[in-house]
Amino acid sequence: MTERILLPRYDGELFAYVPGSHPPVVPPRGHPESRVAYAAAHVVCDPLADNNPTLDADLDWDATLAYRRHLWSLGFSVAEAMDTAQRGMGLGWEMSQILIRRSLAEARAEGAEIACGAGTDHLEPSEETTLQDVKSAYEEQCALVEGEGGRVILMASRALAAHAESPDDYTEVYGAILSQVSSPVIIHWLGEMFDPALSGYWGHRDLDAATDVCLSIIRDHAEKVDGIKVSLLDAGREVEIRRSLPEGVRMYTGDDFNYPDLIRGDDEGFSHALLGIFDAIAPAASAALHALDAGDTDRYEAILAPTLPLSRHIFKSPTRFYKTGVVFLAYLGGHQQHFRMVGGQESSRSIVHLAKLFVLADEAGLLPDPDLSSERMRRVLAVAGVS
Repeated sequence: MTERILLPRYDGELFAYVPGSHPPVVPPRGHPESRVAYAAAHVVCDPLADNNPTLDADLDWDATLAYRRHLWSLGFSVAEAMDTAQRGMGLGWEMSQILIRRSLAEARAEGAEIACGAGTDHLEPSEETTLQDVKSAYEEQCALVEGEGGRVILMASRALAAHAESPDDYTEVYGAILSQVSSPVIIHWLGEMFDPALSGYWGHRDLDAATDVCLSIIRDHAEKVDGIKVSLLDAGREVEIRRSLPEGVRMYTGDDFNYPDLIRGDDEGFSHALLGIFDAIAPAASAALHALDAGDTDRYEAILAPTLPLSRHIFKSPTRFYKTGVVFLAYLGGHQQHFRMVGGQESSRSIVHLAKLFVLADEAGLLPDPDLSSERMRRVLAVAGVS
């Protein structure tokens, strides 16, 4: 039996917890059929690289690619070089290019599905930045992805948010890029809770007006849009957009607070998935999607219900630091040998936060080896002075 572990509470006191009372989820193999499911994958940094860890990004390629194979083995497609991989928070375009190339090559070797983020994050905004500069930055990144045989996820642009003077500027930039791509893309609307620099995206702070602009662009270029990933943590908004999409354009939920209901859907439709939390809860998500394939909605809900408190904890405000929880869970689960992150982001959540994550993951059946997870939790606690 797994030994008890002393964990800190928010009041500073310690309490005893015995993990392992909830059996680990064992997912079936194979792709889910009723939903398209992308897991946005994290990256594993090289902890032994002789660099400036808050400024430089060196990756452990073996562990990074192994995790993608793990996700593929559970039936997921991989969403590569997205915000879950710390784009804009430590992982720059130079390293992202290598990541995209290597992951696409790995996907081809595995016969697996993948799509890659293309944005403008290599463009350093200044007072002289123009819309043409933004277009050129998008063009460069889209060309890299498509030139390597990949599908594009068109990421939101901080540079466009900073320099657009009206909704017409969004229409112009997105129209130019969508007219050039060779295959339909997934547009990503990332809310300001994930990235404060994207406040007022689509030219409006009012979400109704912003939604109208976004939908207008999609309707004008529907043949070049596979779908839209909405990451606003607003289930009602997502459903409204979903019901307004042109025929053939998918909704990919990016709502890490409300994904079970949105993926299950209603009489008028459902959302597919492109989620960062699917990196962390991959075994449970895979099992739940297969239950949905079989029409067993009770089992679907039973599997995902205990993952929701975990997800809401990982993505709690400040939401942009959710990557710390995702990587920590990969460490607890034995998928990497250390808890270090690009940009030193392992320090972005408190020890108390991580302790609660440990408990919630165990309750969701996401610690495949409770003894290993406990030992690793103890190491992290010891560094914080808890013994």
